Amino acid sequence: MSARPQLVLASGSPRRLALLAQAGIEPDALLPADIDETPERGELPRRLALRLAQQKLAAADVRRKAGSDYEGAYLLAADTVVAVGRRILPKPDIAEEAADCLRLLSGRAHRVYTGIALMTPKGGVRSRLVETRVRFKRLSREELDAYLASREWQGKAGGYAIQGLAGTFVLKLVGSYTNVVGLPLAETVALLAGERFPVHQRWGNPE
Repeated sequence: MSARPQLVLASGSPRRLALLAQAGIEPDALLPADIDETPERGELPRRLALRLAQQKLAAADVRRKAGSDYEGAYLLAADTVVAVGRRILPKPDIAEEAADCLRLLSGRAHRVYTGIALMTPKGGVRSRLVETRVRFKRLSREELDAYLASREWQGKAGGYAIQGLAGTFVLKLVGSYTNVVGLPLAETVALLAGERFPVHQRWGNPE
């Protein structure tokens, strides 16, 4: 019997881990990739999400080869970008920055892009870009202040986490919900299954 293929996730995100677990997938290792996420001059949000996913993949591959423990494993990376038009919103670390994001999103539509990049055991690379449209209700001063106090926004693209309190801000969502959380499950599973990773193997035998 051949050994089960291994999967390395180029992220330390608890959200992405939880989403993969929802699909019955548990990575064998985590190799978070520390890269510069600054947009290039004039770069569009769609291109940024895909470029960062591919750069995270490449950086994690370098780390993997240096350690050599997971040579021949599948390697998965992703990056999520929130944008209003061509304007790319940050992943704020301070409340003032988060407040700016939320004021911009209040009462209007925005788009969430996630780039996914997968390296196969033979070194081939496949990528996908997923887009979701989200509309927020108009936020009151009380809602804004309370959300900022929650600190759920910290480090989140666009200054909010849809799976938390900010879910109460959403009036309409068109596309993948899990994409907004940080990893579009249908597309990720399709990408893995298309490259012969046994996604569904444990669904009927979860150990």
